[in-house]
Amino acid sequence: MSGVFEVLTQDFMVTALLTASLVGVACAVLSCFVVLKGWSLMGDAVSHAILPGVAVAAMVGVPLSLGAFVSGVACVGLSGWLRNSTRLKPDTAMGVVFTGLFGLGLVLVAATPSDVHLKHILYGNLLGIERAELVQAVAACVGSLVVLALLGRDVRLVCFDPAHARVIGLPAGLLQFVLLAVLSATVVASIQAVGLILVVAMLITPGAIGVMMADRFGPMLAWAAGSTLAASVAGTFVSYWVDGATGPCIVLALAAPFAATT
Repeated sequence: MSGVFEVLTQDFMVTALLTASLVGVACAVLSCFVVLKGWSLMGDAVSHAILPGVAVAAMVGVPLSLGAFVSGVACVGLSGWLRNSTRLKPDTAMGVVFTGLFGLGLVLVAATPSDVHLKHILYGNLLGIERAELVQAVAACVGSLVVLALLGRDVRLVCFDPAHARVIGLPAGLLQFVLLAVLSATVVASIQAVGLILVVAMLITPGAIGVMMADRFGPMLAWAAGSTLAASVAGTFVSYWVDGATGPCIVLALAAPFAATT
């Protein structure tokens, strides 16, 4: 218990715990929609594709979150255009786009002198998160949760049965775009918590846990959010005690309940 109280006396650790918890819950809720829709690869694609947007934003002096969001939406748009205008399957189109954008981002980061630290982008910098980054993360996560709360029933129907959604008059294409935009915003918010690479696990594993533990959407959300909240807190504590990277510790802590469900 003394170790727990020691952590809670550090202001930066309290900030890290709160940020990780908020980002984790937002990712968990979105993960349920992503898993049900079969968009696990889309989460991977968006998380990698935002790197060139981050690099360009650093070059021109605009907020990194803005560049990341624009790059993520561009990835979604390019993938959709390739899928609709060529004979490529959706997973192939996404794979081509996100690997190309990720490679472009690596080149831009390496070739352009800036204050962008590639390691922080890839692995996160939760323990050193600044106030402005915290505000951006909170705004993006809260905004994503509000949108999903307002449109959750319609989006869920599109995920479960898109044909029925179109028959009853729902704008299925628009709702899918909204879900993709929320996905991009959540990925941007998660950069500071777990980084580009590991955010993929935060967008897939919670939903997988929910699917394994529940057969209705409400309990699925509860399992996903609860397990991710516990993993975010446990992983942050462990990273402090072992002096390790916080993002990987959170993901490893999240892998434990998934392993227990199999």
